[in-house]
Amino acid sequence: MPTLPDFRLETHFSKWEFKARYHMTASDAESLSLCELLAMAAPQDREAFEGMWLGYTETFGSPELRNVIASTYATQSASDILCFAGASEGIFAANNVILDKDSHAIVVTPNYQSHETLPLAICEATGVPLDPDDGWSLDLDQVKAAIRPNTKLMTINFPHNPTGAILPLDRYMALVELCRTHGIYILHDEIFNGLGPTGTQHLPFVADVYERGLSLNVLSKSFGLPGLRIGWIACQDAELLSKMERMKHYLSICNSGPSEHLAMIALRNKDALLSRNCEIVDENLPKWEAFFARHPDLFEWRRPDGSCMAFPRYMGKEGVEEFCRRLVEDSGVLLLPSTIYRSELGPIPTDRFRLGFGRNGLDEGLAALEADLMKNKAR
Repeated sequence: MPTLPDFRLETHFSKWEFKARYHMTASDAESLSLCELLAMAAPQDREAFEGMWLGYTETFGSPELRNVIASTYATQSASDILCFAGASEGIFAANNVILDKDSHAIVVTPNYQSHETLPLAICEATGVPLDPDDGWSLDLDQVKAAIRPNTKLMTINFPHNPTGAILPLDRYMALVELCRTHGIYILHDEIFNGLGPTGTQHLPFVADVYERGLSLNVLSKSFGLPGLRIGWIACQDAELLSKMERMKHYLSICNSGPSEHLAMIALRNKDALLSRNCEIVDENLPKWEAFFARHPDLFEWRRPDGSCMAFPRYMGKEGVEEFCRRLVEDSGVLLLPSTIYRSELGPIPTDRFRLGFGRNGLDEGLAALEADLMKNKAR
């Protein structure tokens, strides 16, 4: 297996995420404490958690957990679910099972880096850029032009990281039909599904609408529970799930038993958790909008369709990378410059940055950001 390149985003976070005073670029919703989550549990679920046996769990995930996960879909059953230790393990397994050296993959850009570095480590890949002038949407003509006889996989992500864009439903279903015609699997990174401002219209899960659709999800983002490290793929293709399960034998083998129990509690309280997290988005998003309205000379803002992220343009003379470096080093404000999202598959805008609005405590970070801007304007 070839050596994978440095994972730029995770390396950046390894350096700054727990050092910066104001984490203003988080892609996850506000987390809960263990006590808060257990307070939501039915008595029998709390008793099962406290009395559980700390042995190995099933590689596919416990049958009870898979049943609960399946209930969040329109047409899936427990047999359509394979659990992973987070979403990244699922991305790794899917790419390594679907693709081989003679394959070709299509990847939307910009992207979470493993969505392109993993296929590129296996085979040839083509990037199809989202269009910022079309609401960061996807041009299906470009997708059609990228398809080859050996194209086996297309990877998409809506709500999109880092822009927060959601593909229009008719374009999404047309993409499914296009891939169906060519027998192409769709790996849809759906980890932000359910999160966004009031009125967000999320897409149907790809596993519910496409027999070769892989729905990737995790409790880390919309649910705000990354510490549980519980993710999954839902898919109607039983043979493909079996191959990924065997790949998992080389990875985590199985999930954490306590995490599986806590995941069931979270999923049984899905509506309450998502409502809580979307309320935080509703509270925070207008604060960012007001901030950008005060600084139209420095920023170009587009309201995202969903998730808790946006990808505004920075128009300052020093450039976005220096802007973000200065902010974190001088004022403790962590943002993510678009240079982190650079791609081997095509150009990525170099004048943008990712911000987040899914966590509490935004006011303090905005005040520090504003103070930094005022200080540097005075120079």
